[in-house]
Amino acid sequence: MSSNPPQRLPDFEELRFALARLRRTRRWTLDELAERSGVGRRALVQLEAGGSHGSVETWFKLAEVFDIEIGEMLAPLYGPGRSRR
Repeated sequence: MSSNPPQRLPDFEELRFALARLRRTRRWTLDELAERSGVGRRALVQLEAGGSHGSVETWFKLAEVFDIEIGEMLAPLYGPGRSRR
């Protein structure tokens, strides 16, 4: 009998909070972020409100505009204080 490790689930709440923090840190409005990233304002509202998880392409565009690696952008999916292992 094998012992399976507990299944981890992505923490989309942390990811949406992290996006909002990044935007606020730069003092950008949703309109400014939309213009800089090419991601629609409506999509950004949905991401920050938790109504959408977005696509890899969307998160890549956001990472680019914030000048961070996509891995750093998505790291909050592991939740606060959690590591990949």
